[in-house]
Amino acid sequence: MGYSAPSLKIGNPMTAPAQKPGLHPRNKNVGGYDFAALTAVAPGLVKHVITSKAGTPTIDFANPASVKAFNRALLALHYGVRGWEIPAGYLCPPIPGRADYIHHVADLLASCNKKLIPTGANVRVLDIGVGANCVYPLIGFAEYGWHFLGVDIDEAALANARMILGKNPAAEAAIELRHQPVWDNIFTGLLRSGENFELSICNPPFHNSPDDVIAVSQRKWNNLNKPGASKGAGPRLNFGGGGTELWCNGGERAFVKNMIEQSTAIPKRVMWFTSLVSQATNLPHIEAALKKAKVAESRIIPMAQGQKQSRLVVWTFTGNGEREKWRREKWTATGDVPGIAETTAENQA
Repeated sequence: MGYSAPSLKIGNPMTAPAQKPGLHPRNKNVGGYDFAALTAVAPGLVKHVITSKAGTPTIDFANPASVKAFNRALLALHYGVRGWEIPAGYLCPPIPGRADYIHHVADLLASCNKKLIPTGANVRVLDIGVGANCVYPLIGFAEYGWHFLGVDIDEAALANARMILGKNPAAEAAIELRHQPVWDNIFTGLLRSGENFELSICNPPFHNSPDDVIAVSQRKWNNLNKPGASKGAGPRLNFGGGGTELWCNGGERAFVKNMIEQSTAIPKRVMWFTSLVSQATNLPHIEAALKKAKVAESRIIPMAQGQKQSRLVVWTFTGNGEREKWRREKWTATGDVPGIAETTAENQA
């Protein structure tokens, strides 16, 4: 059975702000947010909607409860997710940014598949640090029908992810969750015999220590014109986040370098290893680690959401011939949808 192509429908300009700069063309929020539709599918959002200075509907992005209600509505409207909830203190990620990651790695696979995105259960994705929110697998399954293995060291986070999946039976059948018991292990000791994946994805802990989290939190509150709001409250961010989600020894740089090193032990069991990298200053160190690992190919894929600049680092140990063999054996049986080159051309026609 073929899988339906992702919609490029732009939101109603009467109910949505101008197009967000930098979002992927297939992102459901590339045309802004349709608050009428969001509140219709998630009535609990109504009490959080306010009017911006420009006279358009918005929410208070400094209010964690509002951000959570907004995420719940976005997931329900665009991805059919029901009963999404996360415990207090856990990361409540920006949905459009997470969707962009999924769309960019879909285009990465399309680059190996004659510019068509392979879809369906034959595409397996390994999510390192799936978290309590389970957002990447939920979006990836809804958009492309991919199947996921979500891994985390936090058993409470996995329990919450299982609760979400229990309320979404179709996603539950496509998303497996697994505990990684060893703190320093990323890929080491994780995969079972015969398991192979088209992609691994990761949103690594960015910070080096709890003090770094507090400092960033304070800057965010200052930018939201609420200076001092987080003082004395610990590492409080408007999007939340627990310790293992936000920091590790050495921060993002050390985590991604460790990921690269451990990927050398399973070089042909994942076609493309990928990770989000938020700090551009980390790229030279990460590129040096990739060179040391003797990868077959690596790329830096730029991403942006409004003023926020980020990027994906991707690498593979498979050559073009190996990727072609993988494609012929696994993807020809799936329903393909156009990649970025085709959808962009169609949208401009």
